[in-house]
Amino acid sequence: MQEAKVTKGSAMRALRRHAGVAASAAALLCAGTVLWMPSQAWAESDAVKELAAPPPIQLPLKPSPEFAKFPRYVGTLGTRPIVLRLGPKTDDPSGVHGEYQYTDSGEVILIAGDRDGDTLEVEESNDGTHITGNWVGKFAADGSLEGDRMNVDDSNPQQFNLKPLAAGQAVPAAGSAGAAAAAKAATPTPQPAATNGATPAPAAGGHPVGGVSNLQTGD
Repeated sequence: MQEAKVTKGSAMRALRRHAGVAASAAALLCAGTVLWMPSQAWAESDAVKELAAPPPIQLPLKPSPEFAKFPRYVGTLGTRPIVLRLGPKTDDPSGVHGEYQYTDSGEVILIAGDRDGDTLEVEESNDGTHITGNWVGKFAADGSLEGDRMNVDDSNPQQFNLKPLAAGQAVPAAGSAGAAAAAKAATPTPQPAATNGATPAPAAGGHPVGGVSNLQTGD
């Protein structure tokens, strides 16, 4: 009888030791899992963030290959010559985006917004993050674009006058004489003042031809 008790007690102690070892192993396994899972989750999270985040914008901005094939417009913003590249967004039927570049300095500014029929309303940014101004303009039948560029608070309006650049025509280089000529061509030419029907005076040094006073020959 005593032998049975001893055997039973030994068995109970063995079971308790086995249970303790199993519990310790389970606890260590759980602890390892807890320690491993957050680090894996953090690693995955960082990887996803890295993939999802856009690449950092390098300043100063440079012309984007994305906009290189967009329709181009050349002319002036205020008194400075610019080239505008503007095209449709792929994910927005009325959306447009692109960039414009001052041809006297090479500075590039991003632009994005909407076109509704002949009306253009866009915002601009010189760093890809902060809005630095807005444009409101109209397209004419010949494709030219006119309107005003204003600061974010609609102050300091500056007129822009732009004409479409023909396909294959080279964009004037920054600071070149061609840029100045293109800007001059886009600026409306002042018309002579009305004469109220009066016949213009003959130019000095010439002689009337056939009794018509506005046709002259040189000396």
